[in-house]
Amino acid sequence: MADSASRPDRGAPDLGALAAITDAVQAGAGLPEILRASARALDASLILIDRSSSVLAVAARSPADERSLMMRDGEDVTTIELKVADTPVGRLRMRTRERAPDGSLLRLVTTLIASEVERVRAPERASEEAAASFQRAVLEGRVGDRADLVARGKELGTDLSAGGSVLVARGHPRSPTEDDWRRRLLAVAGRGARSIAPGSIAVPSDRDPGEIMVLIPDPDGDTGRRVSSAVLRELESGLAGFAFAIGRSRQAADPLDLHRARNEALLAVNVVEGDPERSELCYADTGTYQLLLPHMDDPAELKRFYSETVLPLVSYDEQYETDLLGTLSTFLDCDANVNATAARLITHRHTIRYRFERVRELTGLDVSSTDGREKLSLGLKAMRVLGILPPRGPATEPGAEGGRVPR
Repeated sequence: MADSASRPDRGAPDLGALAAITDAVQAGAGLPEILRASARALDASLILIDRSSSVLAVAARSPADERSLMMRDGEDVTTIELKVADTPVGRLRMRTRERAPDGSLLRLVTTLIASEVERVRAPERASEEAAASFQRAVLEGRVGDRADLVARGKELGTDLSAGGSVLVARGHPRSPTEDDWRRRLLAVAGRGARSIAPGSIAVPSDRDPGEIMVLIPDPDGDTGRRVSSAVLRELESGLAGFAFAIGRSRQAADPLDLHRARNEALLAVNVVEGDPERSELCYADTGTYQLLLPHMDDPAELKRFYSETVLPLVSYDEQYETDLLGTLSTFLDCDANVNATAARLITHRHTIRYRFERVRELTGLDVSSTDGREKLSLGLKAMRVLGILPPRGPATEPGAEGGRVPR
């Protein structure tokens, strides 16, 4: 980079650097060379980031300079949104060396960079959109001919002829974070999946902006498991401060069964999201929850059963910050043993019995009867399969004293 002392006029643009930008664009030299020329023209360090928060090119003086540019709250760092015809195509993070560049020069350079990003990435985005459209058609069961499905997949680099599986990943920030985390979630999950199964297609879910669906070519029945592990590792290392839930299906040997695999993955992720002990779950390990799979396409019956069993407990817990639902779940996990439930919850057995009286009054179901326990257990399962998370709060009903009673 030219020495700043050699410039006759610090207020004048470096015409040689501007010419270098246009030469790089005309020659198709690529974004890294264009960004280096732009850095010379602006006398600044630059990092170019695309819409999915992936770094496309860097022009910094040192690795330390690059790291500080990536810090969202770095001093003297300006973030410029790059647009083409009002459509965002990426961001440019900039730290000037001595003085801010002329506004007209900055607009000219950023417009050139944005246009080149759009030109370079447009075919890739078109391919991504085609892949997303194909994935949704397959998982919604809108492709009825096996040969057509396999042929369309191969055109997109996805070979489903020997079968596939589906993974659903969800992310939840534990504290407020920047607006682009969902794009990072998609980019990181897709990268993790393709590191194991190159033809995997990752698409944001239409149901939840924090949910990603991944269609995985899975010829051996084990690829899905390895993809799940890789995606979780990438998410945990790439998005610090987030909680994750991952559900995956069994292998669908016939690609026309991938619609069923989608439902399996959704059921698994809903079940694991309510489990604080783990972050990923395969449908094959969901046990009796599998009995509810036929209701995934039309969950009206699940919603009805949930409403008639545990919904009153959810409403009561939300209103009074109690934990009737959690106590019931623990009781069922403890094989309906009150003493074991009290020990696990670190509370008195009389408090447990008091809560079960409230359960009976609210639902009309008695946990001391087999029929009552079965209905409440199925109600809890329906709640998990529907993806409804339980309210959590201190147990403040009379005698509970925040979940503990003096002995």
